[in-house]
Amino acid sequence: MQTHEARLKALREELARRELDGFVIPISDEHLSEYVGAYAQRLAWLTGFGGSAGTVVVLRDKAAIFVDGRYTIQVRDQVDGRHYDYKSVPQDSLARWVADNTGEGAKVGFDPWLHTQGWAKGVRKVLAKAGSELVAVESNPVDSVWQDQPEPSPAPAFLQDEALTGRSSADKRAAIAEWLQEESLDAVVISALDSVAWVLNIRGSDVERTPVALSYLTVHADGTADWFIAPGKVPADVAAALGNAVRIRDRAEFDSALAGFSGKRVSTDPARSVAAIFEALEAGGATIVPDTDPAVLPKAVKTEAEQNGHRAAQRRDGAAVSNFLHWLSLEGPKGEVDELSAAAKLQGYREACGDLRDLSFDTISGSGPNGAIVHYRVSEETNRTLEPNSVYLVDSGGQYPDGTTDITRTVWIGPDAPPQEVRDRYTRVLKGHIALALQTFPAGTTGSQLDVLARQHLWSAGVDYAHGTGHGVGSFLGVHEGPQRIAKPRGSQAGTEQELLAGMILSNEPGYYKTGEYGIRIENLVLVEPRAIDGMEGEWLGFETLTLAPIDKALVDVSMLDAAEINWWNAYHARVLEVVGPQLQGAAKTWLEEACQPIG
Repeated sequence: MQTHEARLKALREELARRELDGFVIPISDEHLSEYVGAYAQRLAWLTGFGGSAGTVVVLRDKAAIFVDGRYTIQVRDQVDGRHYDYKSVPQDSLARWVADNTGEGAKVGFDPWLHTQGWAKGVRKVLAKAGSELVAVESNPVDSVWQDQPEPSPAPAFLQDEALTGRSSADKRAAIAEWLQEESLDAVVISALDSVAWVLNIRGSDVERTPVALSYLTVHADGTADWFIAPGKVPADVAAALGNAVRIRDRAEFDSALAGFSGKRVSTDPARSVAAIFEALEAGGATIVPDTDPAVLPKAVKTEAEQNGHRAAQRRDGAAVSNFLHWLSLEGPKGEVDELSAAAKLQGYREACGDLRDLSFDTISGSGPNGAIVHYRVSEETNRTLEPNSVYLVDSGGQYPDGTTDITRTVWIGPDAPPQEVRDRYTRVLKGHIALALQTFPAGTTGSQLDVLARQHLWSAGVDYAHGTGHGVGSFLGVHEGPQRIAKPRGSQAGTEQELLAGMILSNEPGYYKTGEYGIRIENLVLVEPRAIDGMEGEWLGFETLTLAPIDKALVDVSMLDAAEINWWNAYHARVLEVVGPQLQGAAKTWLEEACQPIG
C-alpha cells in the first residue's frame, strides 16, 4: 500500500508530465456534495485527512491544506506537517497563498467538475495579478495516479413514498415549470443530489450517510424533465412512477445535452452547480440566468406529512439514544468502554429500534480531549477509552424513511462528581440552548439574528465556540440542509440571512471546547412553527423541540439556572418520559424515570 508521501510524489510527477506547476484538490464531487462517494474522496486518499470540508494545493516544491475552525486539531493529527502547511479559512486565502508561492507564468490546474464558477473566477483574478494562471484540466490528475480508485456506486434508485413526502413529483415539477414560465426561462439545470431526489421523490444509496442517487436533472418550462443517471440504476417501478414526462437518459450524455440548449434561456444555481456546467452551457450557445435552485426553499419547508414523519422518527431514535445512555451509565465508569465500542453500541440500539437505513453521518464519539475536536472522527489510531471521571461527547444521527435525526449529548463518566469548571461551562451551554429553544420571534427573522442567544452566557465568561449554532436538516435526505442556518453573520457562510419559515427544521447546538481536555455540546432538532401571543401584532414564530432524550443532569449547576430555565428543563424531560418511557423496559425504563425527574 502506498504511503501518503508516495502518493504526493506520484501526483507531482503526473503534474510535471502535464506541464502543470500545481493542482487544487477539494473535498467535492460533480454535485458539490458535502459528503461524497468513495470514488470522489481524492483529498482523503492523498493526505489521510478524514474531515468533510477542506482543500489541498499541491505545488512542485510545497503543498498546503486549508480547513476551517472545526478541523484545526484534526488536520494536525491526520496530515503530515512535513509535507503540508496547515492553513485556516477564512483567515488564510488559498488564492493568495498560491500567488505568493508560484512564479511568473506558472500554470495551476483545477478540475471544473469540482469547483464553482465563482471560485474559479476569484482565484483567476488573484493569480493574474501575480502573473500566474489557473487552468481547467480535462481529466483529474489524481485519478490518473489513484490506482485502486473505487467506481461510482451501481446501487439502484428507489421511490420515496408520497405518503411520506406529502407532495407528488408531478406537483413539484409543475411548480418549477410555473416558475420557469414566470421568469421567461426555458429550463433549469439541477445538479445538487438532494434537490434531484426531492423533485423526483426518489432516494438512493450512492453516497454514504445521505440517501441520494448520483444523477442530474433538467426541468423544462412545459413540465417535462430529463433525468441523467447511469444505466441500470432505475428499476421499473421508479420509471413507472415518474411516467412519460420524465425522460430517463444516460448520465454520460449530460455534458452533451447541456450543449444542446442553443438559443435557450437556462437557469442554474451558481452556488450549487460546478463551473463545468456553466462552461458547457456557454459553449452550446445558451443564455445562462443564474438563480437559486428552485427546489432549495420548498425542500426546506417541510410538508405536514414530513413533519409528522420526523416526529415518528424522533420517537424511535429517542428510545435508541435513551437505551444507549442507560447502558453507558452502567458500563462507562468501569473503564472498559472505548470510543469505537460506544459508537457501535449506539448504532446497535438504533438498528434495534426499527427501520434504520443508515446513520446520518459518522458518529462523533469523543472522550476527554478527543471531544474537544468539533468534527472528530474516531479511528483505530485515535480510539480512546472512556476513562472514569471524564467528559464524553457523542454526536450521532440516523436515516429513517420518515425522517433524518441528529442529536448530541455530553455525559459525565463517573463515579465522582464533575469538577466545577466543567459544570460551569456545561451549564452555560445549556442556558444558551434553552434561550434559543424558548425564543419567539417575528416573521422575517434570520438565523444570524438569533445566534447570539445561544452564545450569550459563554460570552459573559469570555469563551465561545467556532461553529454555527444551527443547520437545516432534510427529510430522509442530507443531515445538513440549506438555505436556513443559525450562525454568526459572515459572508462566507451562506444561509445566515435566510429568514426562518414555518416548517423548517434546524439544529440547536451550542458548545464549548477546551483543547486537549474536553468538549461540550447539547444538540436537539427544532421545528419552526407559528406562535400565538396575546396582543401580538403581525406573524410570530417559535420552535417546537423535536429531539427526545434526557440531558445529563450530573453536569448541571442548578444554582446557575433561573426559573424559566428550570421550567423548560422539567417540561422537556416530562415530555421525554411521556414519549420514550413506554418504549423502554426494565432497568432502562427505571433509569429513564430517574433521569427525567424534575430539578429545582
